[in-house]
Amino acid sequence: MSNEPKPQPYPDEPLVCKIRLKGHLGHEWTDWFGGLSISLEETGETLLTGAVADQAELFGLLKKARNLGMPLLSVRIIEDN
Repeated sequence: MSNEPKPQPYPDEPLVCKIRLKGHLGHEWTDWFGGLSISLEETGETLLTGAVADQAELFGLLKKARNLGMPLLSVRIIEDN
């Protein structure tokens, strides 16, 4: 078994991510989160969804959520099959 990361099939295409945070974040934060869509869930969670250019951008978004004090619940990369 190899520990090397699995290469993306199309490395020049952005990743589509879903980032789930505990707590509600207002829609006015859309620009600050790079244009990701903000969905407020009835469970009291916020779902950020959209294209992310690469892992560096994803880590930057996660850092912004951390700086707001919002607990990270999950991060999912959506793959088209």
